[in-house]
Amino acid sequence: MEEIEENFKDVDFFSGIMDGLQEALAYKKGKAAADTFVRKSSLPSVSAAEIRASLHMTQKAFADVLGVSCRTVEAWESGKSTPTPTAKKLMYLIGQDHSLVQKL
Repeated sequence: MEEIEENFKDVDFFSGIMDGLQEALAYKKGKAAADTFVRKSSLPSVSAAEIRASLHMTQKAFADVLGVSCRTVEAWESGKSTPTPTAKKLMYLIGQDHSLVQKL
């Protein structure tokens, strides 16, 4: 859990959202080209196994919460594949606030 928090310590999600909104507004006003919206950001590494263990969940239950198959979770945990950026973000949020599991 501490490793996850450390990975996201320097990530300012609000600034990224504001930048995107400002770019969208500039595009709407004709002051920016559509290609300015392409942006790559590095996502911190997230351990599905650590988050799942901290929740005391089976792979099946964790997969159900994330909306993926049990095989997908198995592949993440064995290192055969990596989570998508969206899955990484969702796992991070769940790791930060375990009550989200109940909401999902």
